[in-house]
Amino acid sequence: MEQNNHQFVQKTVKTGITFGSALAMVISYTTWHSVGWAIFHGLLSWVYVIYFVLRY
Repeated sequence: MEQNNHQFVQKTVKTGITFGSALAMVISYTTWHSVGWAIFHGLLSWVYVIYFVLRY
């Protein structure tokens, strides 16, 4: 179990920022012109992207 967790964390760190997070941050910054909101929406990732597509 410990070995699987270590490999998962290692792969996640190597992957870095996901496409969904980057997309959410760009959409957020373009819309709201705020770094704070961009970071927050980047943490929400695909949830914010889907919300934005449905809302606007």
